Amino acid sequence: QVQLVESGGGLVQAGGSLRLSCAASGRTFSSYSMRWFRQAPGKEREFVATISRNGGSTYYADSVKGRFTISRDNAKNTVYLQMNSLKPEDTAVYYCAASAGSMLSTVDYWGQGTQVTVSS
Repeated sequence: QVQLVESGGGLVQAGGSLRLSCAASGRTFSSYSMRWFRQAPGKEREFVATISRNGGSTYYADSVKGRFTISRDNAKNTVYLQMNSLKPEDTAVYYCAASAGSMLSTVDYWGQGTQVTVSS
């Protein structure tokens, strides 16, 4: 069992930055590929970014490529999402997720989410 707790969300003006963190319980964090998703009001949850178990590979949704950076610190059991040049359309609840498989395989565990609001 893995428990995921996101933090770092908040209200920011367009063009600003936020860094989300997701702390994982357990001693097997490095065996999971990690992902960020987001869900805006009235919309389906969508993929944002993923990172491999050792952090050597990453992949992003086209909508955030070049603005967001996913990273992880396996010693701290934490995955991050650095979000720069934020836009109002980035407003959503952001969720981290863990997968025992590859970067794009089925999610096994979800966090509870953290709200990001970008004002224009």
